[in-house]
Amino acid sequence: MADQYDLLVIGAGPGGYVAAIRGAQLGMKVAIVEREHMAGICSNWGCIPTKALLRSAEIYGHMGHAKDYGLTAEKFGFDLDGIVKRSRAIAAQMNNGVQFLMKKNKIDTIWGEATITKPGEVKVGPSKKPVVQPQGPVPKNALGEGTYKAKNIIIATGARPRVLPGIEPDGDKIWTYFEALKPAEMPKSLVVMGSGAIGIEFASFYRSLGADVTVIELLPQILPVEDAEISGLARKRLEKRGIKFLTEAKVAKVEKTKDGVIAHVETKDGKTQQIAGDKLISAVGVQCNIEGLGLETVGVKTERGAIVIDGYGKTNVEGIWAIGDVAGPPMLAHKAEHEAVITVEKIAGMKVHGLDKTKVPGCTYCEPQVASVGLTEAKAKEAGREIKVGRFPFVGNGKAIALGEPDGLVKTIFDAKTGELLGAHMVGAEVTELIQGFVVAMNLETTEEELIHTIFPHPTLSETMKESVLDAYGRSLNI
Repeated sequence: MADQYDLLVIGAGPGGYVAAIRGAQLGMKVAIVEREHMAGICSNWGCIPTKALLRSAEIYGHMGHAKDYGLTAEKFGFDLDGIVKRSRAIAAQMNNGVQFLMKKNKIDTIWGEATITKPGEVKVGPSKKPVVQPQGPVPKNALGEGTYKAKNIIIATGARPRVLPGIEPDGDKIWTYFEALKPAEMPKSLVVMGSGAIGIEFASFYRSLGADVTVIELLPQILPVEDAEISGLARKRLEKRGIKFLTEAKVAKVEKTKDGVIAHVETKDGKTQQIAGDKLISAVGVQCNIEGLGLETVGVKTERGAIVIDGYGKTNVEGIWAIGDVAGPPMLAHKAEHEAVITVEKIAGMKVHGLDKTKVPGCTYCEPQVASVGLTEAKAKEAGREIKVGRFPFVGNGKAIALGEPDGLVKTIFDAKTGELLGAHMVGAEVTELIQGFVVAMNLETTEEELIHTIFPHPTLSETMKESVLDAYGRSLNI
């Protein structure tokens, strides 16, 4: 069987399905190949279901402080099975929503494992993984095994949890985020290996529900990609909640016991200590899904386990493109979506701007939330920039105080000569919703003067953003 498409996308995650939709909008005949589930890891096992869990934990935490708000909630608890079911139902809703979008945009869906046999040709074989369709089995008339031809092929196969030798997840005592998302019972104690966004979010969730949590990080600071000052404040808040941290420490081995695990941890002073837990979550990053795609056969260049692309998603092989996690960091869903649009519009011959990775925001949805965009203070100094730094604490903001969320900080970094906003870093309530304001400002090449002249509504948390700008120039009004 051979079918000719203008665009064939391999992988139906946030990058892949957005690429397919944008291609259809531009009048292309489009097909998308998926081996497991629509909407990818993000909606099924990552971004969305974790936020559902964290929302349940957040509400549960607020119930414990009801008295602080003049409320009474003497008898309350949680149903772990109910929390997980809600999360999985939301994942299913997202999955079904993407399938609807494929039908709406008249995009052919092909189920199975894709291999690029030569430029312009893809062979689809049976899926090695069970196809997950919340609404039931794959329709009998759905496309499947066969050979498909396309003028352009976009690889959007994403990534999977990185596995360390000797600490392989077993689905029982050593977890990845897959198992951590659907626990059968609440662990009393938990060891988290890695303090990036995934590790910290799960540490926050399980601690909120009462687990004794220890996080082990190889580098000197938790949330290593964040500004050191923001990371330090987040650590203090998380420690205040009872989460324990060991930084500059390495898990040398994990011993499984009858009741759980024992992590043998080597610290920077050369000493070793043992930390016991019911479960261990391995959150040491992800690796790209580049295997089995036929990349070696067609000569697509890879480097450090990722597909090499230019700023527009183009590989070294004509007609083959790559986007999202499989094309390297930052491995974020919104980066994949933006990259998808850039790549498809480039294929269509439109004038487009390449991806500027310095303007990709990052968010961590722990409690407190952390969000950032652009250069950290350290990176700005390393780049030789003369800078002005502004800070504004949430305790100086009326809305934060009214919400009972006075712990937080907004930090802004400007070029001292030009007023260019180089970076913004935040920790505190709802900062993941606030960071887009700074992202828009940076994208529009806004200066401090324009931000100072902007009227922010009162009372809102967003006022902390303007005050941080004012502080960088010695003009803060409320602290």
